[in-house]
Parts: sequence; C-alpha cells; structure tokens
Amino acid sequence: MNKLVVIAGLLCSIVFSSSATAADYYEELGGQKGVEEIVDNFINEISFDPDIVTFFEGTDINRLREKLIEQFCMESGGPCEYTGDSMRDVHTGMNISKGQFNRIVELLQAAMDKAGTPQTAQNRLIRSLAPMRPDIIHH
Repeated sequence: MNKLVVIAGLLCSIVFSSSATAADYYEELGGQKGVEEIVDNFINEISFDPDIVTFFEGTDINRLREKLIEQFCMESGGPCEYTGDSMRDVHTGMNISKGQFNRIVELLQAAMDKAGTPQTAQNRLIRSLAPMRPDIIHH
C-alpha cells in the first residue's frame, strides 16, 4: 500500500510540474516587461564590451532588440513567436570563437542579474538557448 501512495505522489508531482513549467518560466523571467528589461540590459552590456560590440557594428539595434525579445519570450514559453532569421544565417561569416560566445553568455547573465531575474530562470533561459551554440560558433 505504501508503494502505491509513493508512486501516486510521484505521478502527481510530475504532472503538476510539467503542466506549470512553460507559463511559470515566462513569468519567472518577469513576463513581457521582464524579458524586455533583460534584452535592454543585454544590449547595454554588449555596447560596453570592446571585444563583443564589434560584432554588432552596422546592426539595426531596434530590429535586434525586437528579435531578441521575440526569441527570449518564445524560448521561455511566452506568447511570442520568433520571426527572425535562423541563427546559422545571422552568424555565418562572423567567425565567432568559443571564447567570444562564452563572453556573450556572461553578458547575458549580467543583464539578467541587473534585471533581478531569479537564478533558476537564468539557468533555464541559458539552457534553452544552448542548442543554438553550433549555429553561432563558426571558427
């Protein structure tokens, strides 16, 4: 009888946690306002990094902001759809190294820290963006 209670409890926790994850994740980032703050902080962080800002010379910053908001919102389970180009198309020819990629991740973490984003939500966003890494590093 105890085994059944434990199994039932585990099943309930799995069902509950999986049904709440997407919306909770987006809300944990602060919803639309939080995602926008993260992106604004991220663009600001990039602008002060002399090694990274060069990758953004000639970039339409308003479009970059719009697409990052869409992407972070969608990745976190928010009501957005990413309408930008593929990561491979955007980054081909930029010759981004692993070290530069890692620096960009650090800048994103700093942006989320400044927005007061909980560590668990930071980790989830970075984990959800990680599969794009091979499409960004072309060095």
